[in-house]
Amino acid sequence: MGAPPDRRPPDGPPLAVTMGEPAGIGGDITLKAWESRRDTGLPPFVLLDDPARLAALAARLGLDVPVRAVASAAEAVALFDNALPVLPVALAAPVVAGRPDPANGAAVIASIDRAVALVRAGEASAVVTNPIQKSALYAAGFRHPGHTEYLAHLAGLADEPIMMLAAADLRVVPVTIHVSLREAVERLSASAIVHAGRVTAAALVRDFGIARPRLAVAALNPHAGEGGAMGREEIDIIEPAVAALRAEGIGVAGPRPSDTLFHAAARSGFDAALCMYHDQALIPLKTVDFDSGVNITLGLPFVRTSPDHGTALDIAGTGKAGAVSLIEAMRTADRMARNRRAGA
Repeated sequence: MGAPPDRRPPDGPPLAVTMGEPAGIGGDITLKAWESRRDTGLPPFVLLDDPARLAALAARLGLDVPVRAVASAAEAVALFDNALPVLPVALAAPVVAGRPDPANGAAVIASIDRAVALVRAGEASAVVTNPIQKSALYAAGFRHPGHTEYLAHLAGLADEPIMMLAAADLRVVPVTIHVSLREAVERLSASAIVHAGRVTAAALVRDFGIARPRLAVAALNPHAGEGGAMGREEIDIIEPAVAALRAEGIGVAGPRPSDTLFHAAARSGFDAALCMYHDQALIPLKTVDFDSGVNITLGLPFVRTSPDHGTALDIAGTGKAGAVSLIEAMRTADRMARNRRAGA
């Protein structure tokens, strides 16, 4: 993250990029990302979307992006420098910016399905997902809480994958994710922390090329509980999890008070921080680098990243959406895929 553009030639297949919610900003930012491909050192990618709607969107936004339908992902690398390669996915209804239509839910899911199939067949190097509108998918019959759970389903995983957010010089992993703060405390367990630590440490080796990962574990309570005076979660849950991870040979420190864990000097002492709840992870990350955050799913048999933002329906189709997070998601996916190939 934050590195200069990587101008190395591709040594593998292209990335597979999904359409996301067609009424959101996924098309806007993907077009902008391709337009900046040379300045940002963007790796070649193939987009799974509707070519006609993308060409119309590019014209409406005033972007000079030639859209070319392709029959296979293999065509994308040679074509990429001169045109945006798109594997067609048919939409069932016209797209109105800012107004998701459940009728297009099947196309959104088909885009994800095909991207995963391409990577698992070796025809794409990684999956990069544009943001989805879960309410529209639920109305279309989607039964998974979100992208991460659906990808785990496609991968046939028994264990839940882990979400990492990365930006600048900080990587964070929330142990509990999209639940209320009260429920996060109720759900917190030593086994959940150990699982997150194992998966994170393995990913730092395999996907990030860090031979001896260093994990920091955030405390739940102020002052790490003050020896139990401010809560016993550190004593009863977090410390046993840290001890279990150390016993497995994983470099880990904590529990550390979260109010002193994320300043610049502290960040230099670890490769990733395990956080006990969503905002404990996301507030420091978005403060350090609001625009460039990348969402990474760890524990899958393939690489998956996405921009760390939503569909932004209020600015879809206006040209106001920035592509920085998507560009970083693509560059991160490319680096992770290269590391996996090098270690294979």
